[in-house]
Amino acid sequence: MRDTLGSTGIVGVLLVLLSVGLLTAYDPVVGGGIALLLAGLGLIAKGVADSAMRMFGLK
Repeated sequence: MRDTLGSTGIVGVLLVLLSVGLLTAYDPVVGGGIALLLAGLGLIAKGVADSAMRMFGLK
């Protein structure tokens, strides 16, 4: 994972997880909604990346 993301990417992922955790501690409903939003954005980004890779013949 370190080869793919690098140290900056790992710190970014940890900050996102920490912020969602803190938000969930204060308001679980809003924290759950934000977690679902981030998961959806991740799936959209994966779909766009897969589509771009297929367009260039890399997958």
